[in-house]
Order: sequence, then structure tokens, then C-alpha cells
Amino acid sequence: MSLEPLDFERPIAALEERIEQLATINSADNLDIAAEISYLRDKSHKLTAKIYSALPPWNIVQVARHIQRPHSWDYIQRIFTNFDELHGDRRFGDDHAIITGIGRIEGMPVTIIGQEKGRTTKDKVFRNFGMARPEGYRKAHRVMKLAARFKLPVLTLLDTPGAHPGIDAEERGISEAIAVNLATMSNLPTPIICTVIGEGSSGGALGIGVGDHLCMMQFATYFVISPEGCANIIWKTADKAPEAAEAMGITSSALLKLGLVDAVIEEPLGGAHRDLDTAAARLKAHLLKQLRVAAATPTEQLLERRYARLLNYAD
Repeated sequence: MSLEPLDFERPIAALEERIEQLATINSADNLDIAAEISYLRDKSHKLTAKIYSALPPWNIVQVARHIQRPHSWDYIQRIFTNFDELHGDRRFGDDHAIITGIGRIEGMPVTIIGQEKGRTTKDKVFRNFGMARPEGYRKAHRVMKLAARFKLPVLTLLDTPGAHPGIDAEERGISEAIAVNLATMSNLPTPIICTVIGEGSSGGALGIGVGDHLCMMQFATYFVISPEGCANIIWKTADKAPEAAEAMGITSSALLKLGLVDAVIEEPLGGAHRDLDTAAARLKAHLLKQLRVAAATPTEQLLERRYARLLNYAD
């Protein structure tokens, strides 16, 4: 699958296109231009490293929303085995914007809850672009309670532009569903590890985002309102979104400095969409480390630390 370059990636894309052209010529005409290809690859690598080492927040927002960025299902397939998906909230229906189920990570049984945006147009509509309705959060709540009953750790993957804003969601109690999840996760007697893998936006993300450990992929974002929404409120125009992104402190590095995030998982050069397998391997390694820490912590101590962590946010 060819990569779709973002605007700031155009210089990198031009080099990669040239490399592909030379590789085709080399193969078709039996010419030895390996040295030139090697030089251009090295140049592309260095340029990518230079650009991505100093991305402004708005560019990071674009990377977090990249059309080819890995989603929850991509990570689930690569990290977990024996995954059995669980459906429905037992009250209204099944919300496909949230994937829930039980699987194993290196043989260890765990519960997985992930927000899924979808890849193709048909899949995006099926997943409602990752915007869950009340039944999605109630499905997640049902599975959390199941995890507590069987003493299974809960791993959540956050990636949503927000909860579904439609009138049907309001009629079925979207605010109440999210609030119940916040209360439940605050004292659920089992470890909870939350990871922002893409776009963690508003209460839609927070509805499965309360836990003992919160980590972010390097080029993920986490915010209470989108930069466009913030710009519309303050400047009355979405054109000021880059300025809003700069002021809001929405990147993993900014949130780590503020103490709102516990760890940042380094992505492959150029973002997770360039090397999904490596990104998944790094996320898996981090989850295993945190699961070992949680397993060594008594439940009462785990809950005390989680409570103190939540109170610390208000300081």
C-alpha cells in the first residue's frame, strides 16, 4: 500500500518517488545504480528524521488523523492471540465504534476495549468514524464488569474524534453512559492500562480512558476539544486551528511534562503508519511491562494509587 503524504511530507514523498523510479529502471534495464539509490534512501531517512524531530502541534494532529494510521483492530490483530470479540450492551444493541473482547498477550488473558474508526469508506460508516453511541460505552461497561469478575486486566485503546453528537445518542443518555464508565473505572478492582493510539478527543475518549497507567503513542494527541472547535470558539474561525493546537498542549511530549501522561511510546521513523509491525511490537512490549507491574501490586494498593492519581489531576 502506497503512503498518502501529508503536506509537510511532500519533500520526503518526492525523494521516495525518485527512489522507486530508479529501482524500476535498475530492474528493467539491468543497470547498476545501487549507489545512487542508497544515497537517496539515506537522504530520505535523514530528511524524515529532521522533519519529524521538530513537528509543530498542528502537524502532529495531522499525523494522528492520518488516513493510514493504524487503528485498534490493526493493533489487536498483531498484539493479541485467541481474541474473542464480545458484542452488545444487553440493553439496546451493538455499537461497532467500540471493539471489545477477551484475548491473550504472551499467554496472559486480558480484556481489550478499543475505539475503531474504520479504514475503507464502507467500514468508516459501519464504525461511525469511531464515534460511539451510548450502547458502545455500555458495552464497554459490561465487559469491564466481566473483567473484574474474572480478575482480568483491562487494556483500552483510545482513538476517536469524540462521542457521537447526534440526537439519538442524547435520547439514549450518552452523558450518563460516559459518567457511569468514569465512576466504574475509578474503582474497578482489576488493573486498567489505557493507551492513546491516535486521536483522543473529549469525553468520547475519556469514557474508556480512566486507569492505573496512561500512555500515548508518540504522535498521538489527547484533548478536551479539537483544535478546530477551540479556534471556532475563541477566534470564530477554524482557520486558527494551528494556533489553537499550539496553545492547547495536546501532544504526548507536552502532556508528559504536565504529568497527565505516564509514558510515551516511540513510533517508527515517520510515524506508526510507515511501519505498523514495529509500532505494534513497541506497544506490546510496553503493555507487557505495565502488566507485570500491575500483577505485582495488591488490589487495594492499586485502587488507592488510582484514586490519588485522579485527585492529582485537579491540582
